[in-house]
Amino acid sequence: MTIYSLYIYDRHCACVYYQDWHRTKQPKRAGEGGGVLNAVSQAISPLATDSAAPTPSAFSSPRNTLSSSGLVVAVGEDPVTHLPNPTEHARSNTLPFDEEAKLVYGVVLSLRNMVKKISGRDEQFTSYRTSSYRLHLYETVSGYKFVMLSDAATDGLRFVLRQIYNGPFVEYVVRNPLVPMDSRSQGIDNDYFRASIDRLVRGLSVFN
Repeated sequence: MTIYSLYIYDRHCACVYYQDWHRTKQPKRAGEGGGVLNAVSQAISPLATDSAAPTPSAFSSPRNTLSSSGLVVAVGEDPVTHLPNPTEHARSNTLPFDEEAKLVYGVVLSLRNMVKKISGRDEQFTSYRTSSYRLHLYETVSGYKFVMLSDAATDGLRFVLRQIYNGPFVEYVVRNPLVPMDSRSQGIDNDYFRASIDRLVRGLSVFN
């Protein structure tokens, strides 16, 4: 049994926090203008492009020369062969994070609405299981949704999501005047919040 990832959504349906542990395929970074807020996770934020950075010239050194293959190399050295990066290849087969976050929220919203329509408004949707993973949901009175993905054999983790809300979330987000909640432009990621969640999750018996 293990835990894969955690998503937190605000009342405006935006993903304001993300953290993962045992994912075999890391999500792609969100593209520029993809709708991901700032301060959600450094691992999935769009890469900043610095157009003002100087581009190193191939002819900046007198030892540079052209090889027969057209590559610029130093005299007396072999041409550098650029091998494909296996990590980049693995990420190329996954969705950008902004699309992934929307899909996760869409599944939660659809199943929650279906449960209420079929079983009545007092019925709550808390989790569902597939052959490869299980999704766990905890929704607060204020409309925040805590979503955790684990392997399929894991028991219900709604109590863990409640602990995250009552502990790290209240302590380092709600009571932190530097965290702009419901800003529609800023996530809630900060070092203390992330470290506290990491300690809590790694201390669980289901975390391997």
